[in-house]
Amino acid sequence: MRKSSGVIDNMLLGVVVTIIVFGLIMLLSASGPSGYTQFSDSYYFVKHQIIFGLIPGVAAMLMFSHIPYTFWKKHAWHLLLISITLLLLVFIPGLSAGIGSAHSWISIGGFFSLQPSEIVKLTFLFYLAAWLGQRSQHGVRDVHSGLLPFVLVLGSVLVLLILQPDIGTMSIIAGMSLMVYFVAGAPIAYVLGFIIAGISAFALLIKAAPYRAARFTTFLHPELDPQGIGYHINQSLLAIGSGGMFGVGYGRSRQKFQYLPEVSSDSIFAIIGEELGLLISVATIAAFLFLLWRIIRIAKHAPDKFAKYVVVGVGSWIVLQAFVNIGSMVALLPITGVPLPFISYGGTALAVSMAAIGVVLNISRYTRK
Repeated sequence: MRKSSGVIDNMLLGVVVTIIVFGLIMLLSASGPSGYTQFSDSYYFVKHQIIFGLIPGVAAMLMFSHIPYTFWKKHAWHLLLISITLLLLVFIPGLSAGIGSAHSWISIGGFFSLQPSEIVKLTFLFYLAAWLGQRSQHGVRDVHSGLLPFVLVLGSVLVLLILQPDIGTMSIIAGMSLMVYFVAGAPIAYVLGFIIAGISAFALLIKAAPYRAARFTTFLHPELDPQGIGYHINQSLLAIGSGGMFGVGYGRSRQKFQYLPEVSSDSIFAIIGEELGLLISVATIAAFLFLLWRIIRIAKHAPDKFAKYVVVGVGSWIVLQAFVNIGSMVALLPITGVPLPFISYGGTALAVSMAAIGVVLNISRYTRK
């Protein structure tokens, strides 16, 4: 392992902190009405985000930025077992918590809850990076030692996510894994094959569940049922469109008053567009692009293959999730329930994302300056 310089990538840290602070400011505005309606406390969601997301996230980011990244490589197999175990816990009565038929959470004592699939994004990435890092490019390309084991392990995780069902997280983990596999040397034919298989799988999932078919139809024709299945996307477009270039003003959103669904989580980008306008919305996208540029730079100068694959995975996960969320809010993609990293409400998601950035910051200590 290359000797540590002791210096982290301060530009990456700076943009992450900026996005998080901006997210808390927007959450304060967006969640006020729903917090008051549900809990008689306009600050409920912000306080919950700080206590269960920001504080653990800061602790995790500091800790992970100081733990040598090779630690995760040594425990990769254990991390895979943790990943599978976490995904199985959501099916245990008494622990499982969710909405309707979806069970993506585990509840501890009725007071604390977490979303295992968010943790699995990081633990599974460690295993995948370690597994690919042990193989030569020929080994990665080989069908028996590379392709089939990759499909088997990734498929096991994705099936457990489908059973929850958590199609949004499944898509992010699949996209992240495929990007890491490609960077490790997988032939373009394999990548295209996975994309075709993924499209086919999505078609089957849509056909198997009427509500997914309705969502997809609404994505193609949002005007068909504006008061029914198309209500969410139409309200999102109304919010963004009414913001114009400079927005209606911070705190002055109309859509957050019980008009726009999931206003503090999945739909928060629509409130950004409504209150702060096109310029700040574009600046938000630019911040994620800047984050991607810093991560690519770290990956390019990573000390070894494991570190490189971890950095690529974290960058793919965060930026892909950001653009899936934003794309769904502007009707470029179907609504999948994927939150906006560092900004949307969700303690587990924020804490785990900050922990992942901590790992990347630790790797940046070993890059060639």
